[in-house]
Amino acid sequence: MHSSADSSTDRSAAESPLDTLYQIETPEGIDLSVQVAGPVPRILAYAVDLLYRTLILVVLGIALTFAGKAGVGFWLLGSFILEWFYPVFFEMFRGGQTPGKRAFSLAVVNDNLTPISWGASIMRNLLRFADFLPLGYCTGMISMSASRYFQRLGDYAAGTLVIYRHEEEKPVPLPQVPPAPPPKGLMLQDQQAIISLTERSAALSKGRQQELAEILEPITGHSGEVSVRYLQGVGRWLLGTRQKPTAGAKGESQDRGVQQ
Repeated sequence: MHSSADSSTDRSAAESPLDTLYQIETPEGIDLSVQVAGPVPRILAYAVDLLYRTLILVVLGIALTFAGKAGVGFWLLGSFILEWFYPVFFEMFRGGQTPGKRAFSLAVVNDNLTPISWGASIMRNLLRFADFLPLGYCTGMISMSASRYFQRLGDYAAGTLVIYRHEEEKPVPLPQVPPAPPPKGLMLQDQQAIISLTERSAALSKGRQQELAEILEPITGHSGEVSVRYLQGVGRWLLGTRQKPTAGAKGESQDRGVQQ
C-alpha cells in the first residue's frame, strides 16, 4: 500500500508544473506558451527604469535651475508625469517593454497573450501605489511570491503578465546560387551535410568550403569551386528554396553549367 501511495504522489508531483510556463489555447484551437518572469528579473528591470527616471529628473532640475519658483513647479509636474506615465508610454508604444524590461528581455502582455491595452496598462501602473505599501513594494513582493505566474496586485486587476520575450534570430543568408535538384541515391546523412554546408557558407572561407565539397566529389562528379556552387544549389533545393535568387547571383549562364 505504501508503494501505491508513493507512486500516486510521484505522479501528482510529476504532473505539477514546476517551471514558469504559461499556456493557453486560442479560440482557433492553437496552443500558445510563454515563460513568465519571476521577481528577480523584474526587480532588476525596475532598477534600470528607476535609474533612467532619476537621470531625467536630474537633467530637468538642472535645466530649470534659473526658473525660480516656476521652475520648481515645472519640475514637480515633470516628476509626476514621469512617475505615472513613463511605464504607460513605453508599454503602449514600445511593445510592452520599458527600457529596463527590454534590457532583460521582458515584456508586459494581456493574460490572453495579446498586446497590452491602454486600460490594462493604466490600471496596472496606477495600482503600483498599492503594491508599494507599506514600504519598498512589500505587498507587491508578497503577491508575486504567492502567485503562480508572479503577478502583483496591478497585474491581477489589469489581467496582465510579465513574460520573457527573446528577440528572434535573424535567418542566415543562403548563397545566391540557383537551386539544383540533388543527384539520385543521395543518402540522408549526405543531405544533412549538404544543408549544413549551405547554411554555414557565409561563415566559411572559400578554401574550407572546397575542402568540405571534395568529400562528396564521388557523388557529385564536380571539384573545386564548381563543386561548392553545385552543392550550395542542392542545399537550397533541399531547404525548399526552389525559386531562383532575385539578386546577387552572378553569371547565370555559369550556374546553368554547374547544374549539368
